Amino acid sequence: MSARIWLVIPTYNEADNVSPIVQAVAERMEEIAPGEYRILVVDDNSPDGTGRLADELAQQMDVLEVMHRPGKGGLGRAYIAGFEYALAHDAELVVEMDADFSHDPAHLPALIRAAEHADMVLGSRYVAGGAVRNWGIVRKLISRGGSTYARMVLGVGVRDLTGGFKCIRRSVLETIELSSLRADGYVFQIEVTYRAIRSGFRVQEVPILFVDRAVGTSKMSGKIALEAMLLVPQLRRDRTRQLTRS
Repeated sequence: MSARIWLVIPTYNEADNVSPIVQAVAERMEEIAPGEYRILVVDDNSPDGTGRLADELAQQMDVLEVMHRPGKGGLGRAYIAGFEYALAHDAELVVEMDADFSHDPAHLPALIRAAEHADMVLGSRYVAGGAVRNWGIVRKLISRGGSTYARMVLGVGVRDLTGGFKCIRRSVLETIELSSLRADGYVFQIEVTYRAIRSGFRVQEVPILFVDRAVGTSKMSGKIALEAMLLVPQLRRDRTRQLTRS
């Protein structure tokens, strides 16, 4: 089914969260864009039955669709699959968000409203009014330090480059060549935003309160964050080569 706004929610072992997050998103979207949205859960064959639960919920909710991938292929690949599906079904705006309520659906109106004047809107923890709750000092340092490092290496002004709560216009996703995105995890989020900026699109940050998950296990680790930071310079080198060839 086609819709103007698609909300893409990747899942892997989110059995306790999938139904509450979908219902919370739908409730918020009914307030601001009734009849104009669809929710797409992209499940990577979760062993805990998340995909089956999402299918059962889709039988009850007309606004929900479920995409099943054969296995755990990574967050970036799940988002790309979701983006491509949304574009094929007439999306004008695509929202990406986590399934664990760290991205509060209460912020959706602000993100979608800001997209009236921006091409990509980032839910930002690190602009005035943004904050993080229930993280330890080490994870705070990794996240904020990673965003600062990426911002300096790439030479961009965005303060929360590693955040994964975004509202993106169709034109951005069509321009940044989804099929060529090779990054995953933290660096996937960085690469998507960096390509949008370098393509001349307007990127705006709106403050959000990021609350660490209360249920389930985080997929992020220090190793993943470190690997992401090691790939950031490659993004800039790739951009430099593209400019040289052009």
